[in-house]
Amino acid sequence: MEVLVDGAAYFRRLYDALSSLEPGDCVYFTDWQGDSDELLAGPGTEIGRVLADVARRGVQVRGLLWRSHPRQAHFAEQSNAALAKMVDEAGGEIVLDERVRRGGSHHQKLVVICRGARSDDDVAFEGGIDLCHGRHDDSQHAGDPQAVALDIRYGARPPWHDVQLEVRGPAVGELAYTFRERWEDPTPLDHRNPWRLAARRLTHQPRHPEPLPPARDDPAPLGTHAVQVLRTYPAKRPRYPFAPEGERSIARAYLKAFRRARRLVYLEDQYLWSSHAARALAGALQRNPALHVVAVVPRYPDRGGRATSAASRVGREYVTDILRRAGGDRVAVYDLENAAGTPIYIHAKVCVIDDVLLVVGSDNLNRRSWTHDSEISCSVIDAEPDARAPADPGGLGDGARRLARETRLRLWREHLGRVDGDDADLLDPGDAFAVLSRTAAELDQWHNNGRHGPRPPGHLRRHKPEHVSKWARWSASALYRVALDPDGRPRNLRRTDSV
Repeated sequence: MEVLVDGAAYFRRLYDALSSLEPGDCVYFTDWQGDSDELLAGPGTEIGRVLADVARRGVQVRGLLWRSHPRQAHFAEQSNAALAKMVDEAGGEIVLDERVRRGGSHHQKLVVICRGARSDDDVAFEGGIDLCHGRHDDSQHAGDPQAVALDIRYGARPPWHDVQLEVRGPAVGELAYTFRERWEDPTPLDHRNPWRLAARRLTHQPRHPEPLPPARDDPAPLGTHAVQVLRTYPAKRPRYPFAPEGERSIARAYLKAFRRARRLVYLEDQYLWSSHAARALAGALQRNPALHVVAVVPRYPDRGGRATSAASRVGREYVTDILRRAGGDRVAVYDLENAAGTPIYIHAKVCVIDDVLLVVGSDNLNRRSWTHDSEISCSVIDAEPDARAPADPGGLGDGARRLARETRLRLWREHLGRVDGDDADLLDPGDAFAVLSRTAAELDQWHNNGRHGPRPPGHLRRHKPEHVSKWARWSASALYRVALDPDGRPRNLRRTDSV
C-alpha cells in the first residue's frame, strides 16, 4: 500500500500506469463523476483521451459511472455521459449505472489495472479522488486550474485536499472482484422515465453490459500490509445479488475500531455527520481519559442553497456536540486554509487510530455513506512496527505500525507547513494534540489581529461552524435527515438502530 496525498500525486501515478498498458491488459473503474478533459499530467493527458487511446490499442476498458443528475441541478450527468461516449466510440465500454436506491448514488472511486499474464504487476487505486475537475491539487493548495464551482468563499479556483491509496498484491484481486460483482448484476440498465430512456439511447448505452474476461488468480503476496476491503451497499429493490440485504462492513469496521481506541483517533472527513460514529467515539472518550479525537473538516459546505447549507451545518453540529460533551478539551475540530487565506475544501476520507489502523476510502462519516450509497474502503494494518517512541501508543500490545504512523505524520506535516522529517514533537499523541492546538491558535490570533506581521506557518485553523438560527433549525434538521443523510438499512435494522 502507498498513500497518495492530494490529486496531483494520484493523477501522475495513474497516468504512468495507464500509459504503460499493452494489448490484452484490462482497466476496470468505478466513479461518481468523470470529466473527459480533466488533465492527469499536463497537456495531452486528458483522462478521456488516455482511456480512449488505450482502448484503441487493444486494452479492455470497462467503467461504471453513476448516471447522476443534470448539471442544472449541480450534478454531472452530461459530463459522465460525454466520457462514456468518448471511450465507447474508441472500443471501450463505460456504463452509466443507475442501479441505486431511490435518492442514492454510486460513490465508489476505484481503478483496477490488470496486466495480461503478469498478474503480479497488477495495481489498483481507491480512495476519495474522482476523475474530474477540481481534484488536481498539491500540498501548496493553489487549486486545480480546471476548477469546480463551490461556495464563493472557496474562490474561483477552490483549493482541494484529498487522499488515494495505491494497492498492490492480493488485495487488488479483491478490489477487482468488487468491480466484477457490480458489472455482472443482472438488473437491466434501462429506465422507465422517457427522458432517461432517450438519453440512454442517444449515448448508445446497453441494456446489459458485455461480459468481462474470465477472472484471474490474485497477485502474489507482497509487502507488509494486511488489507481488508470494506463496502457499503443499500438494501433496495430489486436486490443486489451480491448484497441482498445491503452491506455495511464499512460501518461495522469503524464501530469496532473506535471501541478499541485508547490514545488518538484522527479523522479527515467531508461531512462528519454520523450519529453512530459520534456515539461510539463518545463512549471511547468516556472510558479512556487519555484518548484524544482530532477531526479536519471543510470550513463551509461545498455549495447549495441556504436550506441545504443550514442542514449540513446542523448535522455536523449535532456530532461535535456529542463529542465535546463526552471529551471536552480532548476533542479538536479544525479546518484548513492556504497561504493566501483561502479555505481548503476537505474531500479526504481518512482515519488513523492509535498509529495502528489506517482506513482510506470513498466513504464519509455519515449515515448516507454507511448505509445508503455504494462505497468502498480499505482498512490496513502494517506488520512492520514503528520503533520510535511511543512504541505502543494504545497500550494494548498492538504496537505502533509504520504505515499508519507515517500517514498521520505526513498529513500533519502538510497541515502544519513543515518539511519532511520535522515531526519529532508529533510522535506522542498527547504532545501532538497540544502542537496542533497551539499552531492553530497562533494562526487564529494572527487573523484576529488584522493579519499584521509575518503569517504563522501552516494551514490549520480552529473550526468555527456558522450559526443556524432557531427558526431555520427545524426545517434544516428535517432536510438533513430525509434528503442529505438518508437511511439505506433494512427495516428491521432501522427499527433497532443498528448496522
